[in-house]
Amino acid sequence: MICADVHNHTIASHGLATVSEMFAAARARNLAWYGFSEHSPLPPGYSCPLYKGDLAVTFPAYAAEVMALREQSASHAGNRPGWPRVLMGMELDWLPVNMPWMRDVISHYPFDYIIGGLHFVGDVPVGSPRCWGPEVERAERFARYDAYYEIMRGLAASGMVDVVAHPDFIKVCCYDDFQSWLALPGSTDRIAAVLEAMRATDTAMEVSSAGLRKPFQEPYPGPAIMRLAADLGLTISFGSDAHNTEDTGSHFGELAAYAASYGFTRSRICVGRERRVLDF
Repeated sequence: MICADVHNHTIASHGLATVSEMFAAARARNLAWYGFSEHSPLPPGYSCPLYKGDLAVTFPAYAAEVMALREQSASHAGNRPGWPRVLMGMELDWLPVNMPWMRDVISHYPFDYIIGGLHFVGDVPVGSPRCWGPEVERAERFARYDAYYEIMRGLAASGMVDVVAHPDFIKVCCYDDFQSWLALPGSTDRIAAVLEAMRATDTAMEVSSAGLRKPFQEPYPGPAIMRLAADLGLTISFGSDAHNTEDTGSHFGELAAYAASYGFTRSRICVGRERRVLDF
């Protein structure tokens, strides 16, 4: 049983529920640990078409609310059944041309953990369907996949994050082409280099149920990457990447069975950047 969901979002970015509403959903799911991991504010020159507002404006109030709830949940530990321990994380948008900015945003708050999320290849937001229209030829798509994993290798090797999020998120708008790219000679070698960098820095790989809620109904990461991760003995971390109450902890029974089928029996959380292991 998965008892920790450490990847969740709120109305501060593009979620549909407040901090308190998401926490209530975590309680209803009987989770023991619940991590808020709102997206990091973006530096000048970058924007996400999905965000409802400016995270530079909304993040401070969101963070204050989460920190207060974290303190409250810690005081209830052991004497209030059904109260998950709250953790405060952040999904850091990995933008290697802005290393000073990334280090600065991490230093602003006492985070329990940092998730590294790769959502941009250059200035292309890879999760935006309009960036994968019919005018984008297959050769260009394949070049983006190559670049995506080269950038992710730097993320994994940086030592700045505790978890690398959804390692094949780039498939979200172009699943079939991504599978074709995976079958090309050398593609899995590129991914293996990323996973080897995770192992070298003891960075966990996220196993996310978010893909099970997509039309392709496949977790992040898919089977090819799970096999590589299992062979390398990587540590994993579970998340739902929920943006509403209904998706909090969603499909975790299926996700646990998926991870177990590759030999995984434990996952990682971080408390005050200290790493802990949980059986599932």
